[in-house]
This record gives sequence, structure tokens and C-alpha cells, in this order.
Amino acid sequence: MKKLLHSEILKERLTAEESLSIDRHPISLMIVNVRSLYNVGSIFRTADSARLSQLILCGYTPYPPRKEIDKTALGATESVPWKYYKTAKNAISELKSKGIKVIAVEITDKKRSYDTLTKSDFPLCLVLGNELTGLDDKVLSECDDAIEIPMFGVKHSLNVSVAAGIVTFEAVRIWKQTL
Repeated sequence: MKKLLHSEILKERLTAEESLSIDRHPISLMIVNVRSLYNVGSIFRTADSARLSQLILCGYTPYPPRKEIDKTALGATESVPWKYYKTAKNAISELKSKGIKVIAVEITDKKRSYDTLTKSDFPLCLVLGNELTGLDDKVLSECDDAIEIPMFGVKHSLNVSVAAGIVTFEAVRIWKQTL
């Protein structure tokens, strides 16, 4: 085993141009009222690495162009289709009109685990909220369902960009199993 050189890694990756014309996984992420520009940049990188359909930024979530987002996105703002909506309600309404299932990533009384997605959940948009308060009840009520990441320690939540990575790659894994 040897670590690949940067030039060897690039041979296995899409170019930015190719990334905009290739089929994407039927999974989107919606980020609602996330304050940290660095978290937003990190989520852009996750969306790129998972080849998601799109990233939707809502409310007071910052959006490109911002140098702080670019610092952690490392160019992913150019390879990920994204949109900004003033309200999550408008974004959710548009997604549902296109037949996309909208699933909150939130701790609820329903207790559906993030690894229980099925073929009927796709295409889907996973909705994540504020770093401290999560999703507010108005946004949660617009969602079709909710999933959560089990917590086995003392803390009851993860950093929003970490949670986005976990649910994103689990959704991609499940989607690929349905093909």
C-alpha cells in the first residue's frame, strides 16, 4: 500500500466542467439558518464529494461568494449546483411540487434512524438546521418525515457539517443498493 500522489488522485476525479454535466445522485441537502460560513463551506465539499443533486441554502444561512465559505469549500461552490431561498417553506414547496421527498435531520418523537431510508424515500432532500437550535417547528411541520443519527454518548447532537456528511453518505449508500 502507498499513498497516492496528487497527480494520481486527479486522474480518478472529475473535472469541474465534467461535474456540472454528469448524472447526480437523487439527493439534495437543505441548510436552514446555519450561521457558520465555515460549516457552509464544509457542506459544499460534502455535497461535491457525494455528487448530490443540489445544495439549498435558506434563511440567514450565508451563501457564495464569501471568502470564508471558499476557504473550506476548496472550489466546491463551482462544482455543486446550489440555490438560495429566503424561506425554507418556499424551498420545500418547490421540492414537493417536483416529487422530491423532504426529510428533516432532527431529534423528534418519531425516532426513525438515518439508516432506515428506503427506495421509496428517493428522490429526497435532507434538511438540516441551526448549529444550536436545529430546525424550528414551522420548518419541521413542512417536512414529510424526520430521521436522526443515534447518539451513544453524553452529547445529543453533532456539528451540522459532520451530521450532513453522515446522513449524506448513508443516503448515497442506500440509493446505490436500490439500483
